Amino acid sequence: MTARNVLGGELAVCSTDPMTGWHRDGCCNTDGNDQGRHVVCAEVTAEFLAFSASQGNDLVTPRPEYGFPGLKPGDRWCLCATRWEEARVAGFAPDVVLEATHAKALETTLLGHLQAHAVAS
Repeated sequence: MTARNVLGGELAVCSTDPMTGWHRDGCCNTDGNDQGRHVVCAEVTAEFLAFSASQGNDLVTPRPEYGFPGLKPGDRWCLCATRWEEARVAGFAPDVVLEATHAKALETTLLGHLQAHAVAS
């Protein structure tokens, strides 16, 4: 079964540099073990990274033991849907790539909210 994006199409690649995704396959796929639902393909900003760190999730510092390179503004990364929604409400939501954002994101946020932050794929 092919994963679907929030627009109903086939899920596109989010990023391979850095390699992202729950399965580290470049896509924002998910499964039952992904409790954070890493399904929003976001283009992170300095403001979002600072917000995330203030919420206890440092996405800047590399963690080689987990294969995590650390992020910089402009990187695309599969974010937890709840963190993206928290950032949106707080005014720090990064842009999203709709074609690469998994349909499961719609269980946490509205399509209109994602569309308001859409960037070209």
